[in-house]
Amino acid sequence: MKKLLKYMDGYKIQCILGPIFKALEAIFELFIPLVVKNIIDVGIANSDKPYIFKMVGLLIVLAVVGLSSTLVAQYFAARAACGFSAKLRGALFSHTQSLSYSELDTLGTSSLITRMTSDVNQVQNGVNMFLRLFSRSPFIVFGAMIMAARIDPKVTWIFAATIILLLIVVFSIMAITVPLHKKVQNKLEKTVLLTKENLAGVRVVRALSREAEEETAYNEYNRAMTKALNRAGKVSAVMNPLTYAIVNVGIIALVYNGALSVEASLISQGAVIALYNYMSQILIELVKLANLIVTVTKALASASRIEHTLEEKNSLTYGNEDICTGTVEFKDVALKYKNGGEPAVSGISFFAGKGESVGIIGGTGSGKSTVVNMISRFYDASEGEVLIDGKDIKRFSQNALREKIGVVPQRSVLFRGTVAQNMRMGAPDASDEDIISSLKTAQAYDFIAERGGLDADVEGSGKNFSGGQKQRLCIARALIKKPSILILDDSTSALDFATDANLRKAIRELECSPTLFIVSQRAASVMHADKIIVLDRGEPIDIGTHKELLDRCDVYKEIYYSQFRKDKEASV
Repeated sequence: MKKLLKYMDGYKIQCILGPIFKALEAIFELFIPLVVKNIIDVGIANSDKPYIFKMVGLLIVLAVVGLSSTLVAQYFAARAACGFSAKLRGALFSHTQSLSYSELDTLGTSSLITRMTSDVNQVQNGVNMFLRLFSRSPFIVFGAMIMAARIDPKVTWIFAATIILLLIVVFSIMAITVPLHKKVQNKLEKTVLLTKENLAGVRVVRALSREAEEETAYNEYNRAMTKALNRAGKVSAVMNPLTYAIVNVGIIALVYNGALSVEASLISQGAVIALYNYMSQILIELVKLANLIVTVTKALASASRIEHTLEEKNSLTYGNEDICTGTVEFKDVALKYKNGGEPAVSGISFFAGKGESVGIIGGTGSGKSTVVNMISRFYDASEGEVLIDGKDIKRFSQNALREKIGVVPQRSVLFRGTVAQNMRMGAPDASDEDIISSLKTAQAYDFIAERGGLDADVEGSGKNFSGGQKQRLCIARALIKKPSILILDDSTSALDFATDANLRKAIRELECSPTLFIVSQRAASVMHADKIIVLDRGEPIDIGTHKELLDRCDVYKEIYYSQFRKDKEASV
């Protein structure tokens, strides 16, 4: 939690004023039993009605002033807690955006979602409760004991014994519940992951009639989380009965001792009532303190998980050089994923000159996407060198790589807004003419014009567009910044052959002449490339032109002839 306190900067005044006003409220509350004592010992004993009315008026004043102090304290505490959580959530999101694919794969999407939502909310609640009660509860507890000692010093041992026993119970339960709450949050992550997968793949689940199986799996995860939550809840639930039992025993001892003292004329009846009120105040505050500790333990468990995420460092380091021409070279490159077994790809060597087109083809899981992910430096090569413009890719700045390399991933992602807003994510300063030009190159302008042009609405995840339309819009978004290197990672799979051919032709005619990498399982998409890399089980089988590979590469021939008749060459 200490490492997260820096996000409290800007709220120091609120963090100070909140507890101060809570302490003022506690001071006014500590005077109330004394006023009640005087009403009994003076007003009622002497039948002095004016005095009683005066003391009742004083009680009302104390109540109003105490309420005002409470409202002010609540305001400052809420302001600090909400501001802190907003800054923390923003920092967590920004840090997540800075991590490489390797760290994101390790942390997991469901874990990050849980930490940015549930965990941050738990920490916010903990901060809010702490600022409201950490000064009030101890102030009331020890203040009540001191005030009671002034009334009757002999009862000090009763208050001291009660407080010590209560603290032992509270902190013992806290020590048990902290690890239990961590387990609950871990179970929650797994439940969130399963929920996310089912919501994202609801159509697949229904198409395969797997609703019952998925519901069973969800119920199992949910039961596991519920079991862990119940275990933590049962331990926490012991706190209130134990605290009430201890305090009630203390009250019995207090009343018994007070009765003896009154009978011996050592203290007044009003003093006994005041002592009882102070013991009740201690009971109420320690119950509040117990709830505070439960909340804080949850917050500490969540804070630990957030700290772990913020401590995750980007494994990639960058230089400060820029890309000029866009040539790409791999020298005996291999990549092994973090916590992986065998290398995903190995022995990759090739050179792509400026403006050349390179096709990468192979079966599912052959490592095609892994190769292009190293060009954009989403992952670093485990062995060998990846060179751009003849220089190690690690010497380039992150901004240079992102600005000069256009990537269209396998999954087409659009964001809620308009077509123009989505396009300007690739180039914020792009004019309408630039956007239209990119849309035309991507073969997307016609259907966009039919929908109202650049101001056409885009629903969340592009749900109002077909698969092929989304792919073309994503390609246009990558083209708009005129990249030196363009990577199409199986991003034309939903296009018909004619549209695919027109797209490749339009890209070849671009003035910026990007070095083009086309990842595909379709031979028609790569057959016109200057060179084709054939991958199988992570290793390059052969590199050459379409005709050369048809003559000598069995793997390529198998892929090609599975898609085209042997007696007729494709004319695409």
